[in-house]
Amino acid sequence: MKKRTLDLRRLGILASSLVVLTCLGALYPLSRYGAEWLEVTWQQPLWLALLLLLPLVLWRSTYGNDARTPRLRMGSLVGFAGGPRGLRARLVDLPPASRVVGLAFCIFALARPVSVLRPSSSEEEGIDLIVTLDLSGSMQAVMDNLPPDLERYITHKNQGGVPNRLDAAKAVLRDFISRRESDRIGAVVFGRRAYVVSPPTLDYQLLDALIARMELSLIDPHGTAIGDALGVAVARLRNSQAKSKAIVLLTDGDNQHGTVAPEYAAHLASKLGIKVFTIQIGEGESAKIFRGFDLFGQPRFEQVAYPTNPELLKKLADLTGGSSYIAQDASKLQASFHDLLDKLEKTEFEAPRASYEDLFRWLLLPGVVLIFFEALLSATWLRRFP
Repeated sequence: MKKRTLDLRRLGILASSLVVLTCLGALYPLSRYGAEWLEVTWQQPLWLALLLLLPLVLWRSTYGNDARTPRLRMGSLVGFAGGPRGLRARLVDLPPASRVVGLAFCIFALARPVSVLRPSSSEEEGIDLIVTLDLSGSMQAVMDNLPPDLERYITHKNQGGVPNRLDAAKAVLRDFISRRESDRIGAVVFGRRAYVVSPPTLDYQLLDALIARMELSLIDPHGTAIGDALGVAVARLRNSQAKSKAIVLLTDGDNQHGTVAPEYAAHLASKLGIKVFTIQIGEGESAKIFRGFDLFGQPRFEQVAYPTNPELLKKLADLTGGSSYIAQDASKLQASFHDLLDKLEKTEFEAPRASYEDLFRWLLLPGVVLIFFEALLSATWLRRFP
């Protein structure tokens, strides 16, 4: 009966030690984030499976350790009556409890808790902008004089070593996007018809990936529906509250096909306070097309007639208060983008941002302290022999 009472007392002290040490270890992380710990995201949750081993570690360090203690049969225990019976004897399981709780904190730290509950807002200035990109067949014409800083955006050169107009336009757009910080940018592509790639967004990484995938074969290239492209872009900006709303029309041809007249689309844009900036890629009625390689491995080019209408593009810009540009090469195309930005008034708005913070250190520190505490007790006040 006495042995059973001692076992129950020991079990109670062990359980109390685990609770007290857990509470002490939790004071540090709870003092900083409180109830937010209930909403954290665990980036490496598989590490939490190690918690299943902790009961085994606890047993091995307490009752299991007693089973390994060497024993000697003696005729009488009277000589040990003065052995330790005080506080140290009762707290013999405190170091193992500290070890197990410390390991639990370290395991939770390995699971990489991340807080996403700290939204913040900041005052930003920006514009709402839709870029409409021509994907008609004439965009396969080669484009010279690509600035060196844009070459990293050219993924392949299948034009005899010279990028085509679409390659140059994509490179300029991606460079333009990479320099933005608070401008909401959307994209529309058009050939025979117009399609929305992205509404105005601050997610530049996604927008850059979408632009990088644009190819001439993506949509029907047999036509240049300028009016439809402007109409789709206007529809995407009609609810914008920005002071500056703009559409950048990138094309190398005349309006062909489509259901909306370019002038009517420009009229709608003007009514909504949207400026249209037109950039004609290339100059003249003919363009150089890559036609493969000759017998000596040299690139072969051919002059092909492609109609242009700079008068129409200028008219669209004038109707909306925008500007018209002609980019004979890739360098002029890049300069046109930088120039048009200077003509737009930026809008102040509150941009919500979610902050992501790694919280592992708030669990790792109490874990390490508790393990150190276990080692300190085992080596000094609660040391055991053998």
